[in-house]
Amino acid sequence: MSKKIVISHRGACGYLPEHSMEAKAMAHAMNADFIEQDVVMTKDDYLVVLHDHFLDGVTNVASVFPQRARTDGRFYVIDFTLEEIQSLHMTEAFKTPDKAIFPERFPLWQCGFQVHTLDQEIELIQGLNKSRGKNIGIYPEIKAPAFHRFEGKDISMALLSVLKKYGYHSKSHAIFLQCFDAQELQRIKNELFSQFDMQLKLVQLIAETAWGETCHYEKGEVINYDYDWMFKSGAMQKVSSYADAIGPWFPRIVDPKSTTDNLIFTELVNEAHQHNLAVHPFTFRRDKGEIPSYANDFETFLDIFYIKADVDGVFTDFPDLAVAFLNK
Repeated sequence: MSKKIVISHRGACGYLPEHSMEAKAMAHAMNADFIEQDVVMTKDDYLVVLHDHFLDGVTNVASVFPQRARTDGRFYVIDFTLEEIQSLHMTEAFKTPDKAIFPERFPLWQCGFQVHTLDQEIELIQGLNKSRGKNIGIYPEIKAPAFHRFEGKDISMALLSVLKKYGYHSKSHAIFLQCFDAQELQRIKNELFSQFDMQLKLVQLIAETAWGETCHYEKGEVINYDYDWMFKSGAMQKVSSYADAIGPWFPRIVDPKSTTDNLIFTELVNEAHQHNLAVHPFTFRRDKGEIPSYANDFETFLDIFYIKADVDGVFTDFPDLAVAFLNK
């Protein structure tokens, strides 16, 4: 395995609103190895960088376009044009418009942040690479590809087209392409890469089945994808047939029943490494309640995973702290 890496999760979002251009610039200045982009599609076929295919958790869409919610009460990116989305005020992620998910972070509704396109972000990162003499990579995630296809849009084709335009087309390039959808990753590897004459490092993100992270549509029915097979013996061999890395939730590597005196490691990292899969768990946060009880502080949290569990990289909201840890 190559050197251990720091993946800036949604930018330096411990300090600035997630997926804001400002958070991405800060992550670059903090010398993260890779900066993450969650990618969703607008009504008029632009790719924008947002964690969800909804607008209502990070923008004022509910007050600007109150009549545009679907029957479930959510405001879907795919129902809005880029111009409409860029007219919105983006802020720190919130539970309700006056209650942030992480209250100690950047204040809500300050500073006029805005949703941006994937093209804009790639140009920012490549521009900073040039002006700073760096080769910091990108780590895009295809969000909800089955949902997009159900809505008539092929987000994977659109994303590969943008990546190729900006010079990302080889496994040697500074990019990982990630997705929770195993079927879509196999489609990309077995069909789309040859169409685009490209090969990229693919990452199988691994959710908990109960999260309902990945849905498929069969005869109009929504089927929740079952991830349980990925934790069984032999699963990593199958994953390695189409992916180069896995991105599991960190409790799948260190058992939550662990204590400071008794760390319990699963076999996931060993099995992944046996099949030449890199392991990049998520998400490492220093906020109150986010450091597991078996780690005394954030540095210990990083040490347990980077050193003792021997993972190859971590997704973190605080890239400066992970960079400083590895530099030590």
